[in-house]
Amino acid sequence: MVTLLLDRTRLEVELSPLERAVSFRRENLHIPRECIVKVQLTDDAWTWLRGVGSPGTHVPLLLAAGTWKSANGDDFVLIRRHKPSVVIDLEGAEFQRLVLTTRHGPALAQALRLDASAELAEVTDIAATASIPVQGAPRRRGKPAVRPV
Repeated sequence: MVTLLLDRTRLEVELSPLERAVSFRRENLHIPRECIVKVQLTDDAWTWLRGVGSPGTHVPLLLAAGTWKSANGDDFVLIRRHKPSVVIDLEGAEFQRLVLTTRHGPALAQALRLDASAELAEVTDIAATASIPVQGAPRRRGKPAVRPV
């Protein structure tokens, strides 16, 4: 699973040696923060694949890694099975979209709304420092739930 690092100027997607091998990528991804247009969370990243993997590794419904080329532009994907993922739309960067399997998607979305420090830090650490407003559970209308005694 990728590690997401963030500072004031950029998002860095840190790849493990195995992730680098299957994605045919020698270095981590460095995305300028101003290039990030939208961050979306998804439970099924496979629906976000477009185009063909070139270069990359694709084992249907198990692993998709590398550059995906399409008429809309190039995407970088690193999808494992059916796990929570994040889709990051970019403008003016090397890729048009990043589709990454990570359980830290909500932390990334929150960390991008905050002012980050000058040094790279994991998005989970940045999000943990902020206070999160908690809303009460929505009330259900109709019959009250039966509770065991």
